[in-house]
Amino acid sequence: MIRRRTLMAATAASPFLAAPAIAQRARILRYVPSSNLTVLDPVFTPAAVSITHGYCVFDTLYGMDANLQPVPQMAAGHSVSADGLTWEITLRDGLKFHDGEPVRARDCAASLERWSKRDSFGQALGAATESFGFRDDKTIVIKLKRPFGRLLHAIGKPHSSPAMIMPERLAKTSPTTQVTEMIGSGPFRFKRDEYVSGARMVYEKFADYVPRSEAPAWTSGGKVVNFDRLEWQVIPDPATAAAAIQAGEVDWVASVLPELAQAVARNRNVQLFRVDPFGVMAVLRFNHLQPPFDKVAVRQALLKALDQTPFVQAITARPEDGETCLSMFPCGMPGVTEVGKGVMGTLDAAAARRALADAGYAGEKVVILNPTDIASINAHSLLVADLLRRIGMNVDLQDLDWGTVVQRRVSKNPVDRGGWSLACTNWPAISIDNPATNATTRGLGDTGWWGWFKDAETEELVTRWLAATDPTEADALFLAAQRRAMEAVPTIPLGRTFSDGAIRRDLTGALHGSVHTFWNVKRG
Repeated sequence: MIRRRTLMAATAASPFLAAPAIAQRARILRYVPSSNLTVLDPVFTPAAVSITHGYCVFDTLYGMDANLQPVPQMAAGHSVSADGLTWEITLRDGLKFHDGEPVRARDCAASLERWSKRDSFGQALGAATESFGFRDDKTIVIKLKRPFGRLLHAIGKPHSSPAMIMPERLAKTSPTTQVTEMIGSGPFRFKRDEYVSGARMVYEKFADYVPRSEAPAWTSGGKVVNFDRLEWQVIPDPATAAAAIQAGEVDWVASVLPELAQAVARNRNVQLFRVDPFGVMAVLRFNHLQPPFDKVAVRQALLKALDQTPFVQAITARPEDGETCLSMFPCGMPGVTEVGKGVMGTLDAAAARRALADAGYAGEKVVILNPTDIASINAHSLLVADLLRRIGMNVDLQDLDWGTVVQRRVSKNPVDRGGWSLACTNWPAISIDNPATNATTRGLGDTGWWGWFKDAETEELVTRWLAATDPTEADALFLAAQRRAMEAVPTIPLGRTFSDGAIRRDLTGALHGSVHTFWNVKRG
């Protein structure tokens, strides 16, 4: 078979592609992630590849079942005081960290404390919490300042910085500092000695992991590992990755470009699968700290000039693979309304130039971070750059790799000192489907998602929504939050899309969802 140069380079860094013997191959699961793993701490970043890695190494107190309901995972169960202010969570037996230490309630309390300062839903819980503590080694005690009925939904959320449990010594790390020592209690151990950023990541089965007895469902249930090793191979070129799975050099490819899907599907040894049944929302994120997007009127002018249609069409091959969604929340999810109808895409280029001038745009440079190694985000970055140039903005499109973008976008420096103005990305729809979880609309400022949007009115609506016990009141507050987001423009939604991955047909038991999980998978 003729390999592309990129695959040959990857092979040099990762010998597992060199046709292992049949017996060895049966013990190894080979996976191609959609991007390089640059941030190992899954609480520090909501990046999908880091969350997928996180579920290998770490576990959560509660998981999410197929009905999107939180169920015990590390927990055996919980109790709630009559006034709703004290929650006690009991740990199940047999929990052990990869360094041999037992999982104790103090580890969990410290992990929840750190997570509550990073994640948007966690911050909402943290604001309502007096303390994350413990009564003994098996009992976590969460004392609230006010009732928080969605507590289990918060600590059991499946994506974008889940509440993953670490040893206390690691959980004591500052929330603004990445944890780099990967010691969890999950079903796989991370092989740091074999980690080569940009090339490969290796995990081995954790022999002391005790799975639950229930059937696996999404991030819950029995996490039974049937392979000795899990090896991730970074293959930046999508065509090379598609060729590798067809040739049997890898077992699983996280994402297949639409234009390559038909060719992959024709291979009788490979099957395509829908990566996420809820889809992903593409968004354009502003840096709210730097001109010109510190001005809401500038953001509003761009919102009114942007038509989602070309953004959806640029990354889909079939009509059923994408849809416009004129909302800051994912269409098709409960309670979501397209409040952007009649607002988005209503200005032509000349009108947009006038609106920008009226808003005070004075020709400031707009730096766009463009990851050329992620095809969908690259396509959106190019479209944004073209739109901004057409409406008279001073554009500096900077081509980077994804790892550099992830590191760069946390910079609060001005653009002339390594800062940025705009960056495209995407979020699993399930992770931003309500006012508390939607990091793209939360107004938390310095403690929120990169871009640092700050808005007291948004946060007041989140607090009231979380406290609402009447469904009608909760629905009204959700709608108000959607309308406020469309007014304040913390981001611009670019549409909802669905994508395909590919897996070898001799693998069974894979649980496909917004994150890839590697338990329950068997060969043959």
